[in-house]
Amino acid sequence: MVEDEVISRIRYFLEYKHWSLYRLAKEADIPYGSLSNIFNRKTVPSIPTLDRICKGFGINLSTFFEYDDNPIKIESLSDAEQDLVNSYRILSVNDKALLTAYLDGLRKR
Repeated sequence: MVEDEVISRIRYFLEYKHWSLYRLAKEADIPYGSLSNIFNRKTVPSIPTLDRICKGFGINLSTFFEYDDNPIKIESLSDAEQDLVNSYRILSVNDKALLTAYLDGLRKR
């Protein structure tokens, strides 16, 4: 069902960020009761609500629906590797360049 997939995806981002539903409500500027109802009644949030949820997470709607690029689905990665991939994905362009340079330096030792 679509609602299960949307709720699963919200749960994924909550776990990734180590946030509670309350924290998401604050970050997304959505009443906690509204988010709680989405989970308890297993209803799909409206597009404007989902957009606010995404903004609360610091992502856009297209990122929210990128199931194929979801690192958590890569079975061959350990939990630590998945955390690294997830962390890399949210870095700024400059921070990605710095991290790449740092890793290059570590490999050359």
